[in-house]
Amino acid sequence: MGEKRRVYSKEFKEQAVLLSETSGKPVREIAHDLGISENMLWRWKRERRESGDRSFPGQGNRQPGNELEEKIRKLEEELSTVKMERDILKKAVAIFSQPQK
Repeated sequence: MGEKRRVYSKEFKEQAVLLSETSGKPVREIAHDLGISENMLWRWKRERRESGDRSFPGQGNRQPGNELEEKIRKLEEELSTVKMERDILKKAVAIFSQPQK
């Protein structure tokens, strides 16, 4: 099995992004000093730029979207449930329509 994923706190991510923006050092050097990959720090910077205060919501917590995105997410969940129910009913019909032995 592979390595266990490291989890970084919201504060750590915010401080790393702030350090990269204010120190004048290259991102590669800051990432190396912090013991993280350069790509990870770039990703954190992009997330902070795009989401602002809503960035880094925590493990398993998704960021709330706008009204349309939330409606789409709810409809996709409902569609998934309906498809599962349909498949169960198809299997039940197939089982009960077989001739008795």
